[in-house]
Amino acid sequence: MSDEKHHHSLFNHHKHDEGDIDKPIDYEKEEKSHKNKEHMGELGAVAAGAFALHEKHKAKKDPEHAHKHKIEEEIAAAAAVGAGGYAFHEHHEKKEAKEERKEHEGKHHHLF
Repeated sequence: MSDEKHHHSLFNHHKHDEGDIDKPIDYEKEEKSHKNKEHMGELGAVAAGAFALHEKHKAKKDPEHAHKHKIEEEIAAAAAVGAGGYAFHEHHEKKEAKEERKEHEGKHHHLF
């Protein structure tokens, strides 16, 4: 096994296979992709959290259907936690891609 690092993600596997060894990895594009995914995770966490608060409010205002609203609140809260975890994961992947880019840039010395 080679000493080069392979970038593994849950959905995208950025790994040089034998067939695409000639294709260089665009580290900036990868870093930007993780940044966008991180922001989407943050947005999802905020949206799910807001919906959970909305359902909590509805449970107080509508005692007849309070149980339904409490269940929806808990589901939304769980979704907010999951989205926050995804955002945290993508933040870690972004930092890793940034380190790989800096490491890669350090190996090549440009003359101009």
